[in-house]
Amino acid sequence: MAIESVGGSIVSKIAELLVEPTIRQFRYMFCFNNFVQEFDEQMMNLALAFYPLQDAVDVAKRNAEEIEINVNTWLEKAKNEIEGVNHLQNEKGKIGKCFTWCPNPTRQLKLSKALAKKTETLRKLEANSKFPKVSYKPPLQGIEFLPSEELTPSESSKAAFEQIMKALKDDNVNMIGLYGMGGVGKTTLVKEVGRRAKESKLFDEVLMATLSQNPNVIDIQDRMADSLGLHFGEKTKEGRADRLWQRLKTEKKMLIILDDVWKVLNLKEIGIPFGDAHRGCKILLTTRLENICSSMKCQPKVFLSLLSENEAWGLFKINAGLHDEDSTLNTVAKEVARECKGLPIALVTVGRALRDKSAVEWEVASKELKNSQFRHMDELDEQENAYACLKLSYDYLKHEKAKLCFLLCCLFPEDYDIPIEELTRYAVAYGLHQDVESIEDARKRVCATLS
Repeated sequence: MAIESVGGSIVSKIAELLVEPTIRQFRYMFCFNNFVQEFDEQMMNLALAFYPLQDAVDVAKRNAEEIEINVNTWLEKAKNEIEGVNHLQNEKGKIGKCFTWCPNPTRQLKLSKALAKKTETLRKLEANSKFPKVSYKPPLQGIEFLPSEELTPSESSKAAFEQIMKALKDDNVNMIGLYGMGGVGKTTLVKEVGRRAKESKLFDEVLMATLSQNPNVIDIQDRMADSLGLHFGEKTKEGRADRLWQRLKTEKKMLIILDDVWKVLNLKEIGIPFGDAHRGCKILLTTRLENICSSMKCQPKVFLSLLSENEAWGLFKINAGLHDEDSTLNTVAKEVARECKGLPIALVTVGRALRDKSAVEWEVASKELKNSQFRHMDELDEQENAYACLKLSYDYLKHEKAKLCFLLCCLFPEDYDIPIEELTRYAVAYGLHQDVESIEDARKRVCATLS
């Protein structure tokens, strides 16, 4: 009995191995249209999976999101498969045309096999087309730390830069203060420090926030959270500070740049772990007031001074578009440059305002600066030349609408990033651009004015 059972199993297996391939070959030969239909349906299914996913990827890219690696891999494979079936489509079409009149069994057999194999490949690919998410938002790179042409090379800025970089590498220093008058280039310098620190990987994170005279804690927290990719679920200032504190504690080494500080800060109120709470956290602050550096216990305190006369003239020449051969014009231009007192913001602003102006206009500008009403305002002290230079730049705006647009900017807080939409609404409400047909036209007019 056992022998008969074993023999029966062997016969059954042999039959299975012989019959199934025979049936499959039979289907390849006589069920060509079925293979074509299955292939076409599977191609349609793959296309229905591919194109919506590709659209989702395109939308994500327009939103500056990174695409998941497995999504990109699948799309690449699917694209190759879709583009790679052209020869099968051509062969299918040829056989379809002559199948009735001149059937070619061998050719039809080969194509049936190819279609069956490709259909199975497409089916497996389509089955793997579902992804939990297509993309993700990468951490912000910190646009403020991109290379800038605004940095004015001078002996003072070079010395200050070297002092700061040395302090950043010193484990015994955790609070650094950079002070100097407004417009001297403190912000530009610390941005360069931040950029260099990121490039050299001195810190795991480099963050920057602007405080101004009336710091808004919520805005400061939001700025840091954006850079960290952190999303607050908390609504209160204290809750957000706690969340930011926890997030910053995860970074081993970090540099936080606090720009334009006017009063002593409570770092814990913002959510910045410092000192014993986080030995890897360094603070670099900028201020106009040396006593702020002392009150915040900055070591070192770095002073950024004005430009020397030669440095100031070099910066002024570049921005005013002056050449060495313009000897007559350069004489009065040097007088104007001296009135800027070595202040970079004044040199750049006045130089650009007087660019391509006539010699007469240069002489008038020189007298206006020397006789400026701000000279007699003692309370302005060292800032007086900056105000005088800014007023000159304002006076040299070509159109009244440009001047009014400039004055409307005074309605916004200090260091506020003014949205063009808000400025447009103020301009229209004030009565500017009344001849436009839509708010979009008014927006374009305001953009043109600012440019």
